[in-house]
Amino acid sequence: MATTKIAIRNHGPLRVEGDFTLADAEGNEYGLGGRESIFLCRCGLSQNKPFCDGAHRAGGFQSACQAFDPPAPKASPR
Repeated sequence: MATTKIAIRNHGPLRVEGDFTLADAEGNEYGLGGRESIFLCRCGLSQNKPFCDGAHRAGGFQSACQAFDPPAPKASPR
């Protein structure tokens, strides 16, 4: 089974690597040209969204994240 890893870079983008596709809100896939890893913008400043273009550096984006276990999902109403 192929795996996908998403890593949060402190004060920077999300790195996605492995076997994945990326689609827009309508389900259209981005042409990734065979890339096995991409960086996705977290700061909202990129001129190339959803991809990171390094604008977080000049924009002073700050966000350091450490892994934790999120709360359990809420039960669905029946």
